[in-house]
Amino acid sequence: MLGKLFGSLFKSGEPKAPESPVAQEDYKGFLILAEPRQVGGQWQIAGRILQEKDGEAREHVFIRADQLPTRDEAAEYMLRKARSMIDQQGDGIFR
Repeated sequence: MLGKLFGSLFKSGEPKAPESPVAQEDYKGFLILAEPRQVGGQWQIAGRILQEKDGEAREHVFIRADQLPTRDEAAEYMLRKARSMIDQQGDGIFR
């Protein structure tokens, strides 16, 4: 009985990815998809940075430990952070 109780408590804290991006943005030849994950009552910053180059699709999965109170705040933070990463690393994101 205790195992079921504690098991259900811990399961509720697992991140849940959205079925579709909350926001997306084309930025300097990259496609940024903001996909915050709900963890308990907070939203974890997460998403993907995509690019097609020389016929090859490339993807960088972006997950931070940071959590914010709303999905929209987490999505906006992800977009800002992804733009910054692209500015700093360019194609190096995919290495």
